[in-house]
Amino acid sequence: MFIHYASSDLRFFLAVIVTVIVSICLHELAHGVVAIGLGDRTPIESGHMTLNPAVHMGLFSVICLLLAGIAWGSMPVDPRRLRGRFSPALVAAAGPAANVLLALAALVSLGVWQRLDLRSGDELSIPLANLQYLLRVFGTTNFMLAIFNLIPIPPLDGSRIAANFSGAYSRLMSGLSMTGGLMVLFLLVFMFAGRVIIPLAASLAESVLQFARG
Repeated sequence: MFIHYASSDLRFFLAVIVTVIVSICLHELAHGVVAIGLGDRTPIESGHMTLNPAVHMGLFSVICLLLAGIAWGSMPVDPRRLRGRFSPALVAAAGPAANVLLALAALVSLGVWQRLDLRSGDELSIPLANLQYLLRVFGTTNFMLAIFNLIPIPPLDGSRIAANFSGAYSRLMSGLSMTGGLMVLFLLVFMFAGRVIIPLAASLAESVLQFARG
């Protein structure tokens, strides 16, 4: 389990914990900011416009993160209060978009740093080497979160985007939900998606780093 890294690779364990908590909070806040901008004050009224991880994730999600490296968050939104035909899709897309921006910010910062400071990781002080490592993990993980959340399977953001554009898709997902097939589909996607998402995210991260390094 993921928690084994706490003893075998503490740097990786802490980098993932910090990355996931910060990224989930900002992902959910992005949903909230766009929802508010489109007329829904539910995120404010529910007290979710905060950086407090306990509000966005909850205790069970934090425990799952520590034990299994898996976590999730929530941002209450009322689609009935949103303005515009495609406002639900815009709110849903805001979360993955935030993850992409976080990934780019971390990786471009790291790439520029490495371009200006030609020392290898072994030549850096331990705090600086750890910070470079955190930036790489932060960037790669946020690409992973963005790609995963865009998969059009409930409860992921991609499903809300697809449902907003396609009534047929929405009816299909509702039918699967009533038969229990939706849970099976999600579990299958969750089990096998990593085989595509992890190398894709790593490739994107390396491409951004190479660009930033010049």
